[in-house]
Amino acid sequence: MRFLSAASLAFAIALGATTAQAQSIIKNPGDHPMYRFEAEPHGLVGYAGPFEPKRFEGGAGFRGTVVIVDNGFVKSINNSVGIGFGADFFFRRGQIYFPVVMQWNFWLSPHWSVFGEPGIGFAYRGDRDRIFHPTGYGGGRYHFNDRVALTLRAGYPAISVGVSFFL
Repeated sequence: MRFLSAASLAFAIALGATTAQAQSIIKNPGDHPMYRFEAEPHGLVGYAGPFEPKRFEGGAGFRGTVVIVDNGFVKSINNSVGIGFGADFFFRRGQIYFPVVMQWNFWLSPHWSVFGEPGIGFAYRGDRDRIFHPTGYGGGRYHFNDRVALTLRAGYPAISVGVSFFL
């Protein structure tokens, strides 16, 4: 829980650092940093699905996203689409969760972007538990610059806070 408190404080400081006159870029297709891959190490808490119900499980993981369409499904707004994959290790039971998602990004301002991630995950815990599970997330990023952002992801079956590097 201390990790979540520290992460929440960092996110609140990042929110407070923005100016009230933020420039909207959502209606400017392609007006976002050009990158092909997003690398995101993160800390997380699992709470549903393949994890024990009503128990929070802490862990750490990595998510990588490959951009497949730079100007996504709606050509008139600033968006991109990628395929995300990763591995999340949960400490208490030694469980590993492998999510695969479609990430749809919406670039709101030079410092803010949001995304949705529908997908599927595979939970693995030794020889006895192998479970495919639906997964879905929503999240946001505060961009410190064109290459580094603070990322918050919340959904099913976990919540994560990490740092994204745009390569």
